[in-house]
Amino acid sequence: MQSKVLVADDEPEIRDLLRLYLEKEGYEVVQAADGREVLRILQEDEGIGILLLDIMMPELDGFHVLKKLREERNLPVVVLSARTADCDKILGLDLGADDYIAKPFNPLEVVARVNSNLRRYCSLGGGNNMADRIIQVYDLSLNMDTCELRKEGELIPLSSTELRLMKLFMEHPGKIFTKQQLYEAGWGEEYILADNNIMVCISKLRAKLSENSSKYIKTIRGLGYRLEVS
Repeated sequence: MQSKVLVADDEPEIRDLLRLYLEKEGYEVVQAADGREVLRILQEDEGIGILLLDIMMPELDGFHVLKKLREERNLPVVVLSARTADCDKILGLDLGADDYIAKPFNPLEVVARVNSNLRRYCSLGGGNNMADRIIQVYDLSLNMDTCELRKEGELIPLSSTELRLMKLFMEHPGKIFTKQQLYEAGWGEEYILADNNIMVCISKLRAKLSENSSKYIKTIRGLGYRLEVS
């Protein structure tokens, strides 16, 4: 499952620290010091499997990079930032980040998050014994090999967390999923306390799927959410 990691931070000490720990884990590491360099590397190197993204960078900040990236690619993004206010975290997740780690951080935790995000991303493709790798629900089509969701043939850019939730919904159209089930499927972690990650992610999905916010994903009051089948 090893992949190439792009570490984007304007502080060389942080880049070198993460490179040391990630290479020890077996990853190949590419570094970027500003937002424009991040976009250039992502455009030129299709081998990048995950992005560790600082927010406060020169040229283009991390939020602008994330927004631009999600127009083109679905690779996992872990934000590393000293901006720890809830509004910053919500904005990062809303723009398509899969994870958000506050600075200062334990580099071993970062490595663990890289491992878990790549593991969850790769799980979208499942095993190799399935003949049909495309899930079709009405005008929505999810290709499990390319991890692409299309609506009437048009690509809908999603984060890997959003893709995991759509995979769950589309495999069981009409079934109601609780917040706990959605959190554990989307984030791969035990659901202990209620947070707004699910609400933000569902809201973002609805906006991408349709101008009618409840056309595809419907809230079932007191129970959870389901993908509409009619």
